Amino acid sequence: MELEDKNRIVITVLGEDKVGIVAKMTGVLAKYEANILDISQTLLQDLFAMIMLVDISKTKISFEELKEELQSAGQELQMKVMAQHEDVFRYMHRI
Repeated sequence: MELEDKNRIVITVLGEDKVGIVAKMTGVLAKYEANILDISQTLLQDLFAMIMLVDISKTKISFEELKEELQSAGQELQMKVMAQHEDVFRYMHRI
């Protein structure tokens, strides 16, 4: 695994649309100095879906700790949040 692969993670957020989802999730990332490289979101009727590619090379906490923080924020919003290293995500979703 290349160093860049270890420093980039993919975060997916899924659930019922409500106010504050993007603010809450990006707030966690900003708090720990994670940099959003790309972000996409969509609404399918009342279902919210967001995916982010994030650089964690400057974060002051471990990937596991950041993942727990994101999942905790997601639970507060009643959203499903998954965070994976980019290479794992690509491997799991290859066609």
